[in-house]
Amino acid sequence: MRLLDRYLLRELLVPFGYCLVGFLIFWLAFDLFTRLGDFQKLKLSLGGVVEYYFIKLPEIVVVALPVAFLLALLYALTNHARYHELTAIRGAGVSLARMAAPYVAIGFILSLALFAVNEFWVAETAEAAEQIINRQRTAPDALDRRQWELKQGFYSNRAQRYWFIEAFHLSSYDMVRPHVVWRLPDGSRREIVAQRASWSSGVWVFSNLFLISYSTNTTDAFTERQKLECLPMPEFTETPELIKNEFKFNKLNATNLRSVRKAQLSIREILEYRRLHPDDRTKAALLETKLQERLAAPWTCLVVVLIALPFGAAPGRRNVFVGVASSIVICFSYFVLQQLALALGTGGHAPPWLAAWAPNVLFAVTGLVMCARIR
Repeated sequence: MRLLDRYLLRELLVPFGYCLVGFLIFWLAFDLFTRLGDFQKLKLSLGGVVEYYFIKLPEIVVVALPVAFLLALLYALTNHARYHELTAIRGAGVSLARMAAPYVAIGFILSLALFAVNEFWVAETAEAAEQIINRQRTAPDALDRRQWELKQGFYSNRAQRYWFIEAFHLSSYDMVRPHVVWRLPDGSRREIVAQRASWSSGVWVFSNLFLISYSTNTTDAFTERQKLECLPMPEFTETPELIKNEFKFNKLNATNLRSVRKAQLSIREILEYRRLHPDDRTKAALLETKLQERLAAPWTCLVVVLIALPFGAAPGRRNVFVGVASSIVICFSYFVLQQLALALGTGGHAPPWLAAWAPNVLFAVTGLVMCARIR
């Protein structure tokens, strides 16, 4: 069987490589023509454009890879059927399940690859690519809305500190007019009201500030107010990465499906946010749906094998264009179902696990049923 497996893999991997490269070129060309006017206005150099799309490449691969795999698999199976190779293979006593083994193996490997790319690269690409654009947008004497996060606030549950920030620079991590409130173990309260804060050697350093102290017996009247030029706070454990993640989660809105769909959150970030905010119920359904979606999305490549087999291996299929048409219909149906399930899950109208896994389960079961009917 090794000879047969090698033959089937060779006939699959060659068109798969062409399909993947073709999809990437088409996607990059379409996006480049769409954004070319913006790049010209920003006077972005050729090197900057190349860097931008190089950073965006993992995000594009995650979308293009399952589609390219589906098209290549349908093309390969239809081509085998065209020359009666599948009939000959099955006539030699090889079952459909055994014949599909190399396809399943490739689907499993691609699923693991997609999981790794999603978890370790994609979550960072959107922000990194945006920073390239922001380098061209930033004005020297103004707060640029794309380079700065404006009027943000969050509560650090682990440290029990409230942060209110007028403006936060995404690259240098400088703060404008930060206001921090926290309680000490004895119940007293402290506040820092500063003009600026910077991240230096792993420590937040506040400048031109008031340090206000409140005793345990008073809530409004302060007991001490110090004006300081500079105050480092090594006990503050909120790193710039943690603060940026807080801003990212603040933008999530279950009623805005576009913001949910565009949010690139890794499993690690979601679990970390839930650990730091165990009592936050406003985003519970949304975050659980995004978590389950991150777990379910990579296994699309395995589902592709199950759904492509009955379409491509059915007897009488001799036209390779049937594979192209079938892939378009399957991708469109899957995308519509996925977006519908995501909207139901993030809105709390369906269990998060069901919303995330429903497209995969439905298409996989459909593929298995159709495979069982092939003679």
